[in-house]
Amino acid sequence: MQRGSAQPSALTGKRIIDLSRVLGGPYCTQILADHGAEVIKIEPPQGDETRDWGPPFHEGDAAYYLGVNRNKRSMGLDLGSPSGREVLLQLLEGADILLENFKPGAMEKWGLGYEQELKARFPQLIHCRVSGFGTDGPLGGYPGYDAIVQAMAGWFSVNGTLGSEPTRLGIAMVDMGTGLYTAVALLMALAERERSGLGQYIDMTLYDCAVALMHPHIVNYNFSGKVPVATGNAHPNISPYDTFRTRTVDIFIGAGNNGAFKKLCAELDCSDLVADPRFLNNIDRVNNRDALKVELETRLMRIDGAQLCNTLLEAGLPAGPIYDTAQVVAHPHTKHRQMDIQEDWYRMTGTPIKFSRTPGSLRYLPPKFGEHSREILAEAGISEEQITRLLEQGVVLEKRR
Repeated sequence: MQRGSAQPSALTGKRIIDLSRVLGGPYCTQILADHGAEVIKIEPPQGDETRDWGPPFHEGDAAYYLGVNRNKRSMGLDLGSPSGREVLLQLLEGADILLENFKPGAMEKWGLGYEQELKARFPQLIHCRVSGFGTDGPLGGYPGYDAIVQAMAGWFSVNGTLGSEPTRLGIAMVDMGTGLYTAVALLMALAERERSGLGQYIDMTLYDCAVALMHPHIVNYNFSGKVPVATGNAHPNISPYDTFRTRTVDIFIGAGNNGAFKKLCAELDCSDLVADPRFLNNIDRVNNRDALKVELETRLMRIDGAQLCNTLLEAGLPAGPIYDTAQVVAHPHTKHRQMDIQEDWYRMTGTPIKFSRTPGSLRYLPPKFGEHSREILAEAGISEEQITRLLEQGVVLEKRR
C-alpha cells in the first residue's frame, strides 16, 4: 500500500458523504477511500462512539476507531438542528454517495428521506442505509448489533465445539461482512448509474448479510432437514478439514478431494488409509471423521508440525500452523503483502485489494474529531462569516461535546 500516491486510484473523483458510525459503515467507506474515493466523515456532536472503545488509545482515540477511518476527513455536525441539515444538503451537491446507519425513520423525521427529499433534489445521488433489520417486517426498525445479529442469524449455534455453549464468533464478522456487502452494492450502483444516469436507494441490513453468510449451514439444513450443530474446527461437509496435534505445534490441514487425501497419506507414510473402506471417498471420511482423526494424529504426533506444513504446502496441499495475532503481524508474508503498514505512530493492516495500475494508497491518517470542519465548509462555498457563525452556534463542531 503506497503512501500518498500521485497517480489516480480506481475511485478517484468519487465523493462520499459518510454519516455512519461504529464498524460496518466506516469499514465500507475505508475500503472505498483506500482506492481514491473522497470520504467526508460527518460525525454527531458527541463523535463516533468508537473513539472511546478502548484501550488501547492513541492521543485520545481508540485503536478500534483508528482501524477503520483512514483516508477520510472529519467534520462535526449537529443534524438535529435545521441549520445542520441545511449544511448537509449543501455538502450533498455533487456528491456521488450518501451512506448512513441511523435508526430507520431518523432521516425521514429530519426531512431528509430519500423518497421525500433526496431523490428529487439529487437525482444522481446513491443513498445507502445500513440498519439492523430494515424498516418493515416483524423485526423492522429494531436496533441491531453484531453479536445480537450473530445470535439471531444462527451463528452462535454453529460456533464452538460439540456440546459447548452457543458461542459468539471472535471477529465482528456481521458488521464487517455487511461493510463488504455494502461496498459491493455501492460499486454496483455506480456501475448502473453509468447506464441510466440515475442514483437509487440501497437498503442494507446486518440481518440479511448475516443470513447470507450462513453457508453451508442453511443450505445443508434445507436439503437434509437436520439442524446443524457446532463441530469445532472440523468442516461439516469436508474431511479431513480440521486442526491436528503434532509433536510441536497444532496445525490445520484441508484435503477436500480424493487426490489431496492420497497426497496427504503419501506424505505421512500411511497410504494404506487410502484403500480403507472407511475413508474411500469424502462422504466416507465425513461419516468416519473421528476415526480418521485418530489415524492421522497417531502419525502426526511423531512429526514437527511447522516443518510438515512447509512440506505439505510444497506438495500443493493446504496446511498451516495455528498462529496468534503477534505471530501473524510479525510473519514475513504479512509484510511482503503490505498487510502491515506503518506511518509515524500509525500501524495498521493494509488493503487486501491489489491493483496493478491503480493501487490503493494511504493519503490521510485517521482524522481527529472535526479536524477538517472549516476546510470542508469552505470547499462547499460557505463564506468565512457563515462558518464562524455555524461554529459559534454549535451547529458545526471542531471539538466533541
